[in-house]
Amino acid sequence: MSFVMLKWANMNQSTVVWKILKRTALIFLLGYLMYWFPFFKFDKNHHMISFPIAETRILGVLQRIALAYGIAALMIYFLKPRVATLITCVILVLYWPVMIYFGEATDPLSLTGNAGLRLDKWLMGDKHLYHGEGIPFDPEGWLSTLPAVGNVVGGYLVGRFIQQKGKTYEGLAKLLLAGCALVCLAYFWDITFPINKKLWTSSFVLYTVGLDCVILSAIIFIVDFLNKRNWTYFFEVFGRNPLFIYLLSEILVTILYLVLVSPKVNLHGWIYTNIFSHAGAYLGSLLFAISYMLICWLVGLWLDKRKIYVRV
Repeated sequence: MSFVMLKWANMNQSTVVWKILKRTALIFLLGYLMYWFPFFKFDKNHHMISFPIAETRILGVLQRIALAYGIAALMIYFLKPRVATLITCVILVLYWPVMIYFGEATDPLSLTGNAGLRLDKWLMGDKHLYHGEGIPFDPEGWLSTLPAVGNVVGGYLVGRFIQQKGKTYEGLAKLLLAGCALVCLAYFWDITFPINKKLWTSSFVLYTVGLDCVILSAIIFIVDFLNKRNWTYFFEVFGRNPLFIYLLSEILVTILYLVLVSPKVNLHGWIYTNIFSHAGAYLGSLLFAISYMLICWLVGLWLDKRKIYVRV
């Protein structure tokens, strides 16, 4: 976003706002349709039945990205980075008491008693929530989207800093120190407000932004200072078509679960049992995951070789 915003300086306000809103809406819609795919489901007797819109999951990973991007982009564009950063800090601090005092009195940070779940149930109802935890609960809910804005604002600030001072040892040292400081602060905050991804706690935001700073520092040092770039292309393939490859990975695994080899065995289970399970439960699962990732990477490689880039 810090790179794209440089191009917005010469555009009128309405054009920029339209770009932000259009990108937010498209990413949100893609995420929604991805969870609805393939628009039908099987009942207990493996008969194909309709998948009504009243039972579809509304929020999710791409929806979280869309909303967090949209809020952060509008804040930074209209209020400027300094004010946006201040607002983000206020959100992170206030999210803490909101989760504690509006959650269940006995255990406000539990899976079933947190304030985010209460809000999501009130706004959307159980059928529109994620059910992968065994109960209706959405780890990308409405309330926890607010602290997630902090990750986007943090990314913008880091991106702008790298553009200005990323090529100097002083800038690299400051980025590394900032990352270590955020991780340290996150661990102190963890004592009273635990680092938790599913609730997207404020300490989790500091922890992940801090880790990103440390990792980016290492990458910049290796690539730009040591000029060692032979290993980077593998990762560049993912970076050049991230949205398409992510959608592919989600849709493909859905298809693997839908295709039945026998009345009680889907294609996903058959592949694991007949190929990867021979390596053992843990190693086999790891090999299956790596193989699946490499299949998605090969598709990305094919797109890159043909200069096909999907942008939103």
